[in-house]
Amino acid sequence: MAGPSVGVVGAGVTGLSLTHHLAARGVESVTFEASESVGGVVRSTTVDGRVLELGPQRTRLTPGIEELVEATGLREDLLAAADGLPLFVYARGRLREVPFSLGAFVRTDLLSWPGKLRVLAEPATGAIRPEETAAEAFTRKFGREAYENLVGPLFGGTYGSDPAAMPARYALSGLMRIEERDRSLLRPALRRARGGRESPPPVSFREGMQQLPRAVYEANRDRVQLGTPVEAVERSGDRYALVTADGETEVDDVVLTTPAGATADVLADLAPDAAESLRRLTYNSLVYVHLVADDDRRGFGYQVRREEPLETLGVTWNAGLFDRDGVYTVFLGGMHRPELLDEDDETLGHVASEEFEQVMETPASVLAVTRVRDALPAYDHSWAAIDDLDLPEGIHLATNYTARVGIPGRVREAKSLAERFADRTEPVRSPPA
Repeated sequence: MAGPSVGVVGAGVTGLSLTHHLAARGVESVTFEASESVGGVVRSTTVDGRVLELGPQRTRLTPGIEELVEATGLREDLLAAADGLPLFVYARGRLREVPFSLGAFVRTDLLSWPGKLRVLAEPATGAIRPEETAAEAFTRKFGREAYENLVGPLFGGTYGSDPAAMPARYALSGLMRIEERDRSLLRPALRRARGGRESPPPVSFREGMQQLPRAVYEANRDRVQLGTPVEAVERSGDRYALVTADGETEVDDVVLTTPAGATADVLADLAPDAAESLRRLTYNSLVYVHLVADDDRRGFGYQVRREEPLETLGVTWNAGLFDRDGVYTVFLGGMHRPELLDEDDETLGHVASEEFEQVMETPASVLAVTRVRDALPAYDHSWAAIDDLDLPEGIHLATNYTARVGIPGRVREAKSLAERFADRTEPVRSPPA
């Protein structure tokens, strides 16, 4: 066999994790990255000596993440948050703690007693229906009060989306699998609340989240070519050719880990129908406003109830999680207010700092304003475009828009795909969207 077996397009977390696991299994591969930096949406920077996250603010130390940490020698740079830190929702004019235990559920003022009893009736509700929206499903299963005060802010804030515009078949596929397994969403939550299952700790790194993909790149740099965009994928006999400005590289399989629009451009000639479908997918864009404030509270931060008269979607307490020297990240925009990305930095900084001071009762100064276009898959009705996505055999998508979002999910999918490439007793197929 001439040349590498697998060609990977994109050196974000998925592409680099795949590169790492292919190397560990002796599968020859080459990875192309258009930019001169690695990490994709995982981006970190330093301003005035403070580490700022311009993508995921943290991850969980799942076995897959821990495996990469050990393999790249990052253990000493790992920052772990304290156990049991609170998360809040800003509702009805003040911060209210999200209940993660049975005692906290009894005490929480996010829900009235009728609202709590309605939540406990969830096992008697019908299963999530693929055709209903996430908002309809959550309201039907947990009640309107729980949706508006608890589930909606947490779920919608995570994706920067409006759950009322997110069909369950795309947005809740993971929860639907849990429900099928446990016949309920509440039962597994109660088991976790009783301590039946311990969550991996939230972690970051001394130099920020991007330190992880940088370390994976350094450990596998002989397989990665930066500053080399793939212009097209073409047939080459019974193989594929990755076309770049430097020439063509033949491989047996191609794994595309790039955003939908970039993937569509690469596949335009090889699979025009699939490319057209991918171009229809929509993303949510976000504004990150990094503030500096003197506040000693510990916790994850807060999400904002949609009914509150604020532009803020949520705030991560980087200072309260990882002692990030007074840094707080305010999120604006998303599906809620996409037009905010067109405002100037001064306006955005003023909105973020004023609303932060209103909620936290602590003055804050603006450190940086960053616009992140197409930050997160919207999982809205445009996702119907991938229902019939048909790719040629040997072309695989491994991305946050065809499988689970979040760094642990990306790493897990990459390892699984590498294992299938290493064991070619059956054709290698990507998991269904």
